[in-house]
Amino acid sequence: MKKYNLITATILAAGLVGCGVQNTQTSAVAQTSVSAPGAPGEAPFWAYAGKTGIGTSFEQYQNGHYSDDAPTAKVSKVWFSIAKGMITETMFGLIHQAQIKDMQFVVVGKDFTVIEADDLDVTIDYLYKDDKGRPLSLAYKVVSKDKQGRFSLEKHIFTDPDGQSLFVRSIFSTQLDGVKAYVTVNPYINNNGLDDFAKTTEQGLVAWQGDNYLSLQGAQPFKQTSVGFTGVSDGLSQLKTTQQLTRVYKTTGEQSGNVSLLAELGEIGKNSQFDLSLSFGNNQQASFKEGQATLAKGYQAVLDNYNGKGEALGWQDYLQSLAPLTSMSEQTADNGKLLYTSAMVLKAQEDKTHAGALIASLSNPWGETVSAKTGSTGYKAVWVRDFYQVAMAFMAMGDTATAKTAFEYLEKVQVNSKTPGNNGDTGWFLQKTHVDGELEWVGVQLDQTAMPIMLAWKLHQADVLSDAELTDWYTRMLKPAADFLVGGGRAKILWNDMQITPPATQQERWEEQAGYSPSTTAAVVAGLITAADIAKMAGDEVNAKRYLATAKSYNADIESMMFTTAGNLESNASDGEYFIRIGQDKNANSNTNINANNGRDGFNKKQILDGGFLELVRYGVRDALAPSIVKTLPEYDDETLIDNLQVKYSFEFTDGSGTFAGYRRYGNDGYGEDEVTGANYAEGGKNSPGQRGRVWPFFTGERGHYEIAAANANNTLDATKQQAIKNSYVKGLEQFANEGMMLPEQVWDGVGNNKAGYTLGEGTNSATPLAWTHAEYVKLVRSLSDKQVWDHYPVVTKALK
Repeated sequence: MKKYNLITATILAAGLVGCGVQNTQTSAVAQTSVSAPGAPGEAPFWAYAGKTGIGTSFEQYQNGHYSDDAPTAKVSKVWFSIAKGMITETMFGLIHQAQIKDMQFVVVGKDFTVIEADDLDVTIDYLYKDDKGRPLSLAYKVVSKDKQGRFSLEKHIFTDPDGQSLFVRSIFSTQLDGVKAYVTVNPYINNNGLDDFAKTTEQGLVAWQGDNYLSLQGAQPFKQTSVGFTGVSDGLSQLKTTQQLTRVYKTTGEQSGNVSLLAELGEIGKNSQFDLSLSFGNNQQASFKEGQATLAKGYQAVLDNYNGKGEALGWQDYLQSLAPLTSMSEQTADNGKLLYTSAMVLKAQEDKTHAGALIASLSNPWGETVSAKTGSTGYKAVWVRDFYQVAMAFMAMGDTATAKTAFEYLEKVQVNSKTPGNNGDTGWFLQKTHVDGELEWVGVQLDQTAMPIMLAWKLHQADVLSDAELTDWYTRMLKPAADFLVGGGRAKILWNDMQITPPATQQERWEEQAGYSPSTTAAVVAGLITAADIAKMAGDEVNAKRYLATAKSYNADIESMMFTTAGNLESNASDGEYFIRIGQDKNANSNTNINANNGRDGFNKKQILDGGFLELVRYGVRDALAPSIVKTLPEYDDETLIDNLQVKYSFEFTDGSGTFAGYRRYGNDGYGEDEVTGANYAEGGKNSPGQRGRVWPFFTGERGHYEIAAANANNTLDATKQQAIKNSYVKGLEQFANEGMMLPEQVWDGVGNNKAGYTLGEGTNSATPLAWTHAEYVKLVRSLSDKQVWDHYPVVTKALK
């Protein structure tokens, strides 16, 4: 460890006032050391994944791209998240590039020290709302109250739409004397928690790694500053034990690690306010310049620009551009609050360097037990299946520009001869990538290859893609995808070396099993039929016939391969006839086992149900009243199955108006908290046999879509039925949202060890907000408004008659 020099209190008083390190009259004199000891600090982990808020500025496309050459200021590329009342992962540059783990405020009294991670009473709300309480921007007000009544803290959080800064106003209130406020930031520069450096300067605090810089500045000079290694020399342990900073450090020296920044804001009283900027740049000067510019504009100007007041273009303008929202709001049970939030949340989860790159969630699942020693995208990445759901939601709410830009982005993640490391066949779409197209996971999921074709067809039907544009895309992207759906091919890239023979997929929509899947096959059939329609329009009659013939062939085998007539579920509701989740052979009645996964042993395929069969109805492959569909509903809805195989769970509305349905992904799912120990999924880097997948809210939307389709098939979708769907499925999804109106991936279902203390129906620490869940909610509301399933493909139904 590098030696460090102690500077006496006399030297400190004489020489460090200009660095912003000065003591109040009530402070003990702190010794200043040049370099902090304790590198690399404690092991880094990501923050809690159950976000109650996310935010970024709204930026306008320039010809389908984000451009710094626009008439207004440069594009702001800062995103933030909020969890448990704290500012958590904040990104700059690309949407997956986290720069901090968290930013916390610290309150220190004569005999106590409280940080935001302690157990406070927290409420969250939006700073800018309309007269119906609907959010008009992703600017937040978070109020945290000490349970002993010693203080309260109110934070206002948003970004500078004209710069690279996070703006944070903190307002403290206390009746006690001698109470001070501090702020601490734990940088994770360039998306990992190690390899960072930090120092104090006259302007504020700075941390960096390579040419990535972060700075913390205040509208008022900090009273005292220090940097150190997290958990060792970060100053918090001093504050916790002595309520004083007895030693401060100017730099972390020549050794990098998990660093922390700490600044004393000053004494607080009944209404003490401090404005801060957390800013980013490719060098120290640029970072500080961004923060200075943001603070110079001031709170109101930055907030007004963020909101879109006056001449500024902001979130309010985006919402106003979404023409269907007004009528759609009538089919919500909360006057459109979640609808407006969902619209902004979906738009906020688009990268601003690679326009159209839509990520799955601005979170790292079960983050606080996931190592951050190396970079991790978590869910801040592109899955084409999730991507399709979101693009269709943009269409549903009237944002055809983003839907089109997203479609055009997909070319970046299709396997071709130039894909790095590819030595196999082309045309299929990568499983998971970074927003810049960098490969991450490379399994073949045939639904992800079909969905871009389906999206193109929808865009053309809506006159978003012209005939000429669609013909061009058919040649460049859609024909190679359709050809792969017909003939398959060899996937040979990175770890993957497998022959794919459709309609058998290497992975179904849960990325865990190979074989014949109802949900995957629904997309493949719909993809090929829409491809045939596009090929015909493009003048390719030969392939149009080939695609259609193949789709019909796959369709003819669906029941024999995926619908068992010899089921073995121990259920009073079952007649032994139902769709299975997936099979790895072509006989739905055989007794073969599917593979073990997520810590769970493989079961007989006829034991495992999921809701994938409903996708056959959604896309038009099967009528809602088809015998195979109707016969599966009793098993899918059976709450008397043994818990491990049960899929449906009922939840009570908080207003006492009854119950609503929630569904797990499938029976025997292991992607969730351990029901025996209560530990997070794969905590410690290992799967455990007690892991249990929980209820996923978007299945409530999927089932609601089926109810719309079934009512249409029965000619019963009248006002009474419409109201019933709204007050069950739409309202149910709304109840699954947390206080910040973020919709989760999974919610607590009441089964097993509740170590985390979740309430029934509360989002777990898996991933919140999940874009797919918000997209499904938007589409359900649009479907109910239209009295027609939004994702339905009439061309598919017509072709299969």
